[in-house]
Amino acid sequence: MKARTLMIQGTSSDVGKSILTTALCRIFKQDGYRVRPFKSQNMSLNSYVTPDGKEIGRAQGVQADACGTAATTDMNPILLKPKQDMVSQVVVHGRPLADYDARAYREQYLPQAETIVKDALARLRAECDIVVLEGAGSPAEVNLKDRDIVNMRAAAWADAPVLLAADIDRGGVFASIVGTLEILTPEERDRVKGFIINKFRGDVSLLKPGLDWLEAKTGKPVLGVVPYLPELGIEDEDSASLDSKRTISTISSRMTENDPDRVLDVAVIRFPRISNFTDIDPLLLEPDVRVRYVSHPSEWGEPDAVILPGSKNTIEDLFFIREHHLEPLIIRHVNERQRHMIGICAGYQMMGRRLLDPEGWESDRGIAELNGLGLLPTETRFTADKRTVQVQGTAKLFGRGAALPIEGYEIHMGRTGLTEPALQPFEIAEAGAEPHPDGAVAGEGTVWGTYVHGILHNDELRREWLNELRVRKGYAPLPVQLRYRERRERAFDRLAEHVRNHLDIAAIYEMMRISEH
Repeated sequence: MKARTLMIQGTSSDVGKSILTTALCRIFKQDGYRVRPFKSQNMSLNSYVTPDGKEIGRAQGVQADACGTAATTDMNPILLKPKQDMVSQVVVHGRPLADYDARAYREQYLPQAETIVKDALARLRAECDIVVLEGAGSPAEVNLKDRDIVNMRAAAWADAPVLLAADIDRGGVFASIVGTLEILTPEERDRVKGFIINKFRGDVSLLKPGLDWLEAKTGKPVLGVVPYLPELGIEDEDSASLDSKRTISTISSRMTENDPDRVLDVAVIRFPRISNFTDIDPLLLEPDVRVRYVSHPSEWGEPDAVILPGSKNTIEDLFFIREHHLEPLIIRHVNERQRHMIGICAGYQMMGRRLLDPEGWESDRGIAELNGLGLLPTETRFTADKRTVQVQGTAKLFGRGAALPIEGYEIHMGRTGLTEPALQPFEIAEAGAEPHPDGAVAGEGTVWGTYVHGILHNDELRREWLNELRVRKGYAPLPVQLRYRERRERAFDRLAEHVRNHLDIAAIYEMMRISEH
């Protein structure tokens, strides 16, 4: 028997579709079902590497984690990774296919995509009890509907009842719902079985007259009003969320009251093409750290450490650093102040001496060779093939003490080598392969880079690095303060409980024709 299906669509982007889908995945798992997430086409620079070394949207990887299952490319068969205005790399079943501009993708590739999406969905439905589908943007984009593969046509292929979510926090919630329904065809309207009002703040009784009006107007039920839940503890997919992140990360009241000045200041360079920014998430939760995103010299301050994160286009974002006059500040931070700096993936590449792109794989500027920041004795050559693997290994950052176990993943097109002998602090390997060295260190261990995304998700390594910052400032080292992966599991359960308490879950099971609940 094929799995039952349910789809979450939204009246617009950023209404909370991914989080609601994650919550329902966890709820159904808690209720004993085998659950899988599905999004036929996703656009994101914050991707996720599956156990077999393929690349999908991070939201579907997170949703798979909430389901308690390994992520596969069937959960997100088509991923679009923006490279520049109107041009994206198209990733199909975890492997780069080609770069398309918006028109060429719509006219040349979308007609082929339907079969890919249908086949992936069929495989998922054959292996589980429930598939929770997530839409993209709005189903009411009239200019896109004729070649839609991610909203109402996907719902029809899956024979999925649709729950339409709207964000009340941005205003106009009733108009957005009614307007969306008005644009849908009669058949599409019939597929919408109810509404979710998301991100509510305040007294829900004051909203009841509006809810009554909406149900009378549309003949469809409001299945719940979900209050805004702060500090979810679940990573974001869209870099636009960085705008709403607090400049100063969570600082415990104990630390603030007893030691208010002993907080580490970490600056993260925010490139226009920043990717896999969830590498920074654990620092946002550390009690003795504040994180600032910096894109202009006026925001620089005097950080204790600087992080260059991942980027979809290393060369273009290195030009951004130079055009925005951040390079002299970075060089002074390292060479004059002798403070700490980390580069992850593209940031690691930028920190080297040279970037080589003679075939133009990374940039269309026609630059065969570009000087890097010169902070590490490395050279990177860009190639056509992309390395996407999960890795495990050990780290020895400061050349002393025991090696620490680490795990993470790689997503990059460049290959980096040393230009002179240097300490490589990581020894890593993918499943079934021999270990190899990764990264490079300069100074007295204060400056280092790595290709390993998720490196700061490793609790012991992260705390060792933070303690190095603390000691250099004259502060006492601390034991591990945060167990990030355990906290993330608790966050899934917290989210599920919150949504379960505010949605009519019994009605949702009934819509899916599941009678046990």
